[in-house]
Amino acid sequence: MKQWTNEKISKLYKDLGPCNSITPANTERDVNLPGTTAIIQLLEKFLAILYPGCHSGQPIKCDGCTTHIEGLLKEVIDELYDQIFRAFDHICRQNNCTGCKDCKVQAENAVNALMNELPAIRKMLQDDIKAAYEGDPAARSAMEIVMSYPGVLAVTIHRIAHSLYKHKVPLIPRVMSEHAHSKTGIDIHPGATIGPGFFIDHGTGVVIGETCVIGKHVKIYQGVTLGALSFDKDDEGNLIKGNKRHPDVEDDAIIYAGATILGGKTVIGKGAVIGGNVWLIHSVPAGAKVYNKQPSPEIK
Repeated sequence: MKQWTNEKISKLYKDLGPCNSITPANTERDVNLPGTTAIIQLLEKFLAILYPGCHSGQPIKCDGCTTHIEGLLKEVIDELYDQIFRAFDHICRQNNCTGCKDCKVQAENAVNALMNELPAIRKMLQDDIKAAYEGDPAARSAMEIVMSYPGVLAVTIHRIAHSLYKHKVPLIPRVMSEHAHSKTGIDIHPGATIGPGFFIDHGTGVVIGETCVIGKHVKIYQGVTLGALSFDKDDEGNLIKGNKRHPDVEDDAIIYAGATILGGKTVIGKGAVIGGNVWLIHSVPAGAKVYNKQPSPEIK
């Protein structure tokens, strides 16, 4: 467009102030983070390791499987270290720390922890897939579940992000979880602790908060919210971060579609069943069945 001369573009750039305003800008001098795309590409490599050939454009060759996965592992280790170091370095510089070298140590520890946990994560995912197959009469095979079920994808990404979150990696776990959210409609904070055999059926609209603790073999349906009832503030009116705000769900519980369960002191007991569209802000004991009151039959 002719009216957009170099002079007008320069003025627009100055008005925007993209690299020197209060709006975050990712520059080599000031931030030097890898960027969202790099983190998503790294996640794709993790999926290729955990589910070889299932999320790619073509199957991998049987006789080259070992070499292929070992190559991916090396790439992931190198790229993950680089990204985590940048994230720690960014936070360090925000706190005016220079030259302490602690960022490298923290990055190495986080990478080592996740890679050492990867076999256990793989085992938990196998339990998740089994729970999906056994819990959904429409499921025809494990391959169908891995390739198409949004709940399994969201939980897979969560288990990777949660490992990084546990080791206090900044930024990256949340980028991973929000990528899963955008792809599946399932919002799981990377801080949530989720046991094996977890199945989210359908999944759209599920919200699981940061301080949730979910036990083994729990099943939830679409639209379930495990959220906070209120937010504590300090004397100056600022939100207090890190305190227990979200409910716990014990082993073998089932929570049906649209249920809302709130509060850091709320516990859903082992084997409890929570009906659809139930609103709960108090604990229920093991084996309890909680449903909305049914309407009275019409009197003729």
